[in-house]
Amino acid sequence: MIEGRYFEHFTLGDIISHGVPRTLTSGDASLYQALYGARNPLFCARPVAEAIGLNNMPLDSWLVFHIVFGKTVADISRHAVANLGYAQGLFHAPVFVGDTLTARSEVIGLRQNKSGESGLVMVRTSGMNQHGETVLSYVRWVMVKKNDISLAAPDMVWPDMAAPVAPAQVPPPQGDFAHWQADYTGSEAFFDDYQTGMKISHGDGTTLEEAEHMLATRLYQNNAAVHFDAHMQSQSRFGKRLIYGGHMMSHVASMAFNGLGNLAGYAALSGGTHAAPCFAGDTLYGWSEILDKTAFDGRDDVGALRLRHIGLKNRPQQAENGDFIDRTENGDLAEEVVLALDVWAYMPRRI
Repeated sequence: MIEGRYFEHFTLGDIISHGVPRTLTSGDASLYQALYGARNPLFCARPVAEAIGLNNMPLDSWLVFHIVFGKTVADISRHAVANLGYAQGLFHAPVFVGDTLTARSEVIGLRQNKSGESGLVMVRTSGMNQHGETVLSYVRWVMVKKNDISLAAPDMVWPDMAAPVAPAQVPPPQGDFAHWQADYTGSEAFFDDYQTGMKISHGDGTTLEEAEHMLATRLYQNNAAVHFDAHMQSQSRFGKRLIYGGHMMSHVASMAFNGLGNLAGYAALSGGTHAAPCFAGDTLYGWSEILDKTAFDGRDDVGALRLRHIGLKNRPQQAENGDFIDRTENGDLAEEVVLALDVWAYMPRRI
């Protein structure tokens, strides 16, 4: 029996219910904090959550994302060549200790590569809590190997996912942020202090360790062999284990506390690209750009910032001339860029 789907096993419109429900505990939250050093008080201080009207401390947005993502790996990307991108992601509702998450995906796009040896699969994944409420949804596309290259290519269907999440689509947060205090974070910068076009260096480079990335990936129950099987990967074009792309997402989001200290969770994932692989021993740096801002109708306590999070490996954020490292003259991402995320994040307003 072949475990996991190869490209020829996907059919447009398939609904895949992913296995292994997961009840999240305070241990998950503590281990996540230990892995990334996240300092967002909403996710590590219950009195802060209670001060804004929540009954419990929510779990970090990206921990929820990775748990849901991990459930899909066995069915979607067990035989992936690369996880390529994300779009239309929404964090619909907070997840708390004691909640149980499940996931399902719909196949919405298929496109065989010219080589005939692999193809692209696009899925829309939803994560639900124990009440059947959707807490997270997103689209991702992944390159998957074929097991039988003699099989004919399916009809190509490939939805256009270029449009970002519009301001009107950003879900407002739960809680009353009128009670948010600068003392929680030590940062005096609030929603109205950030302007479109502003670029923020996050500093605090982090060298990636083999044990840490494997522990993180196990935390998410992601069983992709490329992250664990050094013997198998020694025969690959890289010659070593790949680090799960979400590991860099969490590191960059945690670094963003420097300069975005009052960020109070994520609302949407408009788009994302894993531009290059990372390996143990690489050092990760991050910076962010303010792309847009939006207020919520009837809310003067909180708004949302559209951010572009950039992760770089083995090169600090700024070049010798002071410019932020981003794209080359021809518009391609610079070779140092390993991650580019287009996200909406909540930011309290100064009352």
